[in-house]
Amino acid sequence: MRNFPDLQRAACALGAVGVLLCWTGAYAFDTSMREQEIAQCLPGEVRTWGDGRDQPAVSTPLVFAYNHAGAPAWFAQPLVMASLNRAVVAWSGCAVPARVVLWGEGVEPPAGAIRVVWSETASRGNFGLANLTERTLALGPTAFALLQTRNPAYDSSQTLQMVISHEMGHLFGVMAHSRRCVDVTSYYTNGKGDSCFTRDGSPMRKGVEYRSVLPTACDIQRCRAANGQPVLP
Repeated sequence: MRNFPDLQRAACALGAVGVLLCWTGAYAFDTSMREQEIAQCLPGEVRTWGDGRDQPAVSTPLVFAYNHAGAPAWFAQPLVMASLNRAVVAWSGCAVPARVVLWGEGVEPPAGAIRVVWSETASRGNFGLANLTERTLALGPTAFALLQTRNPAYDSSQTLQMVISHEMGHLFGVMAHSRRCVDVTSYYTNGKGDSCFTRDGSPMRKGVEYRSVLPTACDIQRCRAANGQPVLP
């Protein structure tokens, strides 16, 4: 996965190449250990790459306004809305109220809403890009088209869910990327030869997506801390 130095300019991204590499293989892994990591956040497991600083959510409440224009044909509007709503429900554990609304075709988004759009320019060629300054969550149509071409049998809605959850996390205030492989906010490497970690110490294997599609217990713990909420036991 790429690192993005423009985090200080309130933008962060999920790189297309890294996701494609992760979603095209068939390695097996210890699913029970992965499920434990998703559900638990043990002492010492909250670690980041230091590529940003967590901060409060861009607003409270958060309103995510979705415009379906430009979406790939295989992603129906209800499917994308469902993915957005699942991410909002999952991130609700950090106690920042949020909701999803639809806009387009003469309907303007609510004032101050985060605009969720399909845009090659706004996504900068990545699967997703959260821009806190512009208050956008942009999805990349070309990246998803490439994934569909490379692996048409794969259910790309799983990638869509993971990208939405990851980028939404930045808007909730979780800015730095996690070094814990399973976290939805993780980057697998820092581009300098260092890798993320798993609880049992096993190395990441090329060709398998270990990252959760929804925020994990550690993602939620970081979000609560960033927003001044007590950490849950």
